[in-house]
Amino acid sequence: MREIAVEQYIQMDNAIPVDVRSPIEFEECSIPGAVNVPLFTNEERVEIGTLYKKEGSDAAKWRAMEIVSPKIPSMMQKIRDLKDDGFQPVIYCWRGGMRSKAVTTFITYAGISIPRLTGGYRAYRQYILENTADLIPEKAVVLHGMTGVGKTDVLKVLSEKGYPAIDLEEMAGHRGSIFGSFGMGDGSTQKTFDALLYQALSEVKGSPYIIMEAESKRIGKAVQPDELLDTKKTGIHIDMFASMESRVQRILRDYVEPYQREEWFKPKVDESLVFIKKRLKDTEIREQLDESAEAENYELFIKLLLEHYYDPRYAFKQHDYEGQFHHVNADDVEAAAQQIIHIIENQNAPVL
Repeated sequence: MREIAVEQYIQMDNAIPVDVRSPIEFEECSIPGAVNVPLFTNEERVEIGTLYKKEGSDAAKWRAMEIVSPKIPSMMQKIRDLKDDGFQPVIYCWRGGMRSKAVTTFITYAGISIPRLTGGYRAYRQYILENTADLIPEKAVVLHGMTGVGKTDVLKVLSEKGYPAIDLEEMAGHRGSIFGSFGMGDGSTQKTFDALLYQALSEVKGSPYIIMEAESKRIGKAVQPDELLDTKKTGIHIDMFASMESRVQRILRDYVEPYQREEWFKPKVDESLVFIKKRLKDTEIREQLDESAEAENYELFIKLLLEHYYDPRYAFKQHDYEGQFHHVNADDVEAAAQQIIHIIENQNAPVL
């Protein structure tokens, strides 16, 4: 049985992690890009754990064998298909224990040599936490701006042009506002965020700078590492601005139009509005928000939120950052990206 350390896995070409844990464990955290080929369903895992506590190891192992035996051919086929597709599967479980060992043994008996990750997911997580800080470039280009100015759109354009841009909101599965989870599911756990951040930083390794938004330390459920926040403070700071009309249209496009017909949409708007109204003293504005939400006039609803809730709370915390602020009009996203490239070039930061 071939075993590899996390360091070896990180350097492999065409590696695809095969997570043999239960679906619920896989959803909570996994190695980015992993495929779930579970030995047990969530219910089977609970059953075996209960049996282990009540009757001991031997009884649990016997029951596990009964459950797994019929699944072996289909599991092996899934792993074999990955290999036939040109990938190098790497088997792992929580800590490199019995589950990954069993699957690796089965596949070895089938005549296929596939490595197993020593220490499992736990070793992988420990490795990325120890090494993430070393991947953070010395300089940051930081995009500031009020809600809806298009910071994420500009990041995507810069990334497509080959610039070292990372999208922290996408990694967190949250857009960083009260409505930030709309269309983003339940958001990433801290473990998932940490893994995606490590992966993103690995992809821009060697760059003298990185481009990202000026997010607060917490984004949804996830918290950024202090080293990343420290890098932002001394970076090149770009204050993006845009007209109210373009901001409203952008928010409609991102938060409303794709989800408006979903069952969860209206109740979630109402739930978020309750939270917002507690922080608004103006009775008339609160009534207008209620009326526009009820009428599903989301264009007016967004405009009211921006003017009376988000914009007044947007503190341009220049004192938290060191260095000059550059101002960029983002009504046209492509033009804004070009302006930012020009600023980077003039700061003597090498263009990739």
